Amino acid sequence: MKKTLVSLFCASLLFGAACSSGDQASGTGENGEWTPEQNIEVVAPAGAGGGWDTTARSVAKVMEDEGIVEKDIGVVNKPGGGGSVGWSYINGKQGNPHHLFVSSPPLIFVPLNGQTELTYESFTPLANMISDYGAFAVKKGAKWDSLTELFDDMKDDPSSITVVGASSPGSMDHMQFVKIAKAAGVDIKKIKYVSDQDGGALTALLNGSVDVYSTGVAETIEQVKADKIEVLGVTSEERLDGEVLSTFPTAKEQGIDATFVNWRGFFGPADMDPAAVKYYEEKLKEVSESEAFADIRSKYGWNEMYKDSEEYKQFLEEQTKDLQSLLDELGLAK
Repeated sequence: MKKTLVSLFCASLLFGAACSSGDQASGTGENGEWTPEQNIEVVAPAGAGGGWDTTARSVAKVMEDEGIVEKDIGVVNKPGGGGSVGWSYINGKQGNPHHLFVSSPPLIFVPLNGQTELTYESFTPLANMISDYGAFAVKKGAKWDSLTELFDDMKDDPSSITVVGASSPGSMDHMQFVKIAKAAGVDIKKIKYVSDQDGGALTALLNGSVDVYSTGVAETIEQVKADKIEVLGVTSEERLDGEVLSTFPTAKEQGIDATFVNWRGFFGPADMDPAAVKYYEEKLKEVSESEAFADIRSKYGWNEMYKDSEEYKQFLEEQTKDLQSLLDELGLAK
């Protein structure tokens, strides 16, 4: 009998220790608040220097420099598959709130065109941070001085003009051009789009191999300064702020009633503790409202676009419906 009591006592101690260890690992205290118990990893699902990487590193730097988080934040690049390599990695971290990633419209495009089964619903949307925009550029001295002139020629013979982008067909650079071209009256099924994912898109434009470069606004600034390219139009609602950016006309001011927003925000794995979601919402909002991040937005031509987790989910649902219809029309949806 005495041995049985001792055994039960020891078992209860072990159970209590396990529960205590689990609470510490989760970081959820008695008051229901969560704080990280280990360093935080943020995945940029692409190579260094792109929008995901820049956003991840910028936010991590502000968090650390401003003392917004208590733990170190490490940014790692996991390129491949239009983002799906990084998404698969996070998918393997279900329930672990110490692993996050940055994403944008490819998290909608890539699943819709059948390249991965993972969607935004496979993860936990935490907060959107910024809006970025597309730019359509031509070589300096090209025959077109506006998007209107370009699209007039494309309406006559769409396949005679080649558009290049760094994303795959059915993803970012392709679809932002398609959305604006459709609003201008171009037959989008006949648009000749070339994907160059090896960094040669700008070179192809400059050497005359292609006619139009569809990219992000930040990627055009230095080449415009060097007087090598001209930006015919951008996809924002209004002109952007900045010495160079403010010179780029919008598609809307040229009579084309369409915009395209390249939102970027943070996600966690599935099954995150609601307390951890609340923690990241608050910390990311603090970043968004800081002067340090305002300076970063200004540097890259980003706009503030903070959305909390619930707002983000609703936004992503609306975006999916909108982009699905474009991919269906092109025959690219799976």
